[in-house]
Amino acid sequence: MNQRFYIKTLSIVLVGVLAGCAIGPDYQRPSTAQSADFKQVEGWKLATPANTTLPESWWTLYNDVELNQLQQKLLMANQNLAQYEARYRQAIALVKGARAAYFPTVSANVNSTRAQQGKGNTVTDSYDLGPSASWELDIWGKIRRQVESAKADAQGSQADLAAAKLSLQSELAQTYLQLRIMDIHQQLLDHTVEAYRKSLTLTENQYNAGMVVKSDMTQARTQLKNTEAQAIDIKYQRAQLEHAIAVLIGEAPANFSIKATYKVPPLPVVPKVLPSQLLERRPDIASAEQQVISANAQIGVAKAAWFPDLTLSAGAGYSSNSFSHWINSPNRYWSLGPKFAMTLFDGGLIRSRYEQAEAAYDEKVANYRQTVLNGFKEVEDYLVQLYIMEQEAIVQKEATDSAKESLQLITNQYEAGMIDYLNVATAQYSALNTERTGITLLGNQLTASVKLIAAIGGGWDITKLTKEE
Repeated sequence: MNQRFYIKTLSIVLVGVLAGCAIGPDYQRPSTAQSADFKQVEGWKLATPANTTLPESWWTLYNDVELNQLQQKLLMANQNLAQYEARYRQAIALVKGARAAYFPTVSANVNSTRAQQGKGNTVTDSYDLGPSASWELDIWGKIRRQVESAKADAQGSQADLAAAKLSLQSELAQTYLQLRIMDIHQQLLDHTVEAYRKSLTLTENQYNAGMVVKSDMTQARTQLKNTEAQAIDIKYQRAQLEHAIAVLIGEAPANFSIKATYKVPPLPVVPKVLPSQLLERRPDIASAEQQVISANAQIGVAKAAWFPDLTLSAGAGYSSNSFSHWINSPNRYWSLGPKFAMTLFDGGLIRSRYEQAEAAYDEKVANYRQTVLNGFKEVEDYLVQLYIMEQEAIVQKEATDSAKESLQLITNQYEAGMIDYLNVATAQYSALNTERTGITLLGNQLTASVKLIAAIGGGWDITKLTKEE
């Protein structure tokens, strides 16, 4: 009779578990402020065809073999990236741990006890052997919500890993491109120093011949030395960039160097995306949303605490006071039974935890919405920056061409004895600064292009999140 009762009870409970649903709200993506298109979209050069997507290895758009090699080294050896990867593995392990609650806990016990109660009483021995099992049935979906939360945390950790990877790749690309800009600065300054040396020699010859005053010679020497100092300073700046690249790829700066080259990658064409697509492309937005999903599931976990827990326990084995007759049929026992447990009074503890879970959810929603807004802002910032700098580059080229022409005219006048060297020095200074400004502007354009690519998520999209079943 009792055995049939327990079997019937177990069957009813199992049907209820299989047919039940998880307590708590099901997740719905929070609404966010959006627009149909970006305000600064006029700064976005469209790719051909217009629906071209960014490759996962987005830095290949710059067509630089050495940059490609450095990015591969970053993926293999960057230690910050290794930390995020380890955190992701921890999150995956936590999902497995949460899933373990779906299954019974089975243990085996072997006990030998010798005891005496009261002085002078007989000492008794007891021997127990047998397995036991307990299983908390997920009637209210608490375990399902815990697993849901852990899965969201794992996917959020994976998105954090992708965001860190994108950030480091962007940093490496920006640093490398700036190093190449420094090479161009170095080339310009080296050529300028050589030209100024020739000018100084010419002026010295003219002074020795009595054709110019001494101030012309000292002015030419001052101009040369100032430019030599700039050329030396560039070496220091380039070395810092080289050291930064070494650390990014996991190498000691003393063991790493990049050969100078005087070719700068062209500005790439970045495929256009819409604001609505940004939600699927940026890993930081995906991470923020997974935090919302996890917090939403925790509301269900907190709510389930108001309902009774049902645990099935079972045990069997042998128990005897004699070791010699321990494993014997008369000493065999078994037990099976359900256990309901419910908190009747806790001074408001369960309610406080439920309210805490709701507040935590509201916090994550606000963080998600703010992350989306920051993403829109970044794209708008880099779009307008590229658009304005493109116009600036046109005017800057005109200024550089004009400065070069002016320098040539003034140099001709000086060689003809029509003006003193101060006019030449002023024209040289203006021409050099104008040309260096143009090079710096090109570097800023390259940096902005990298930042724009990172702002739209690089080659990542939300489908790259592992779906934990």
